Amino acid sequence: MLPNKPQPAKSERISVRVSPTQRELLGAASRVSAVTLTDFILEAATAHAEDVLADRRSFPVSDEAYRAFVELLDRPVQSKPRLRELLSKPSAFD
Repeated sequence: MLPNKPQPAKSERISVRVSPTQRELLGAASRVSAVTLTDFILEAATAHAEDVLADRRSFPVSDEAYRAFVELLDRPVQSKPRLRELLSKPSAFD
């Protein structure tokens, strides 16, 4: 948890079943993190959910930032000889 960050009231409950091995792993990790097991699981699950959704969300920006972005997209293509040379060579995956 982030220190000094106000947390909204918790009114919902989620129950999960875990194996004894998973329970011990989660318990050990929460102890070394010095947080409760609930807080550890909630923080980890929330962070992962944010990562999963990150590329599926819209990102509001100011009109100025959007115009600058569109200008970059609309500018003419520039030749990059060093990039062309690099891409013409076989890669480690070929």
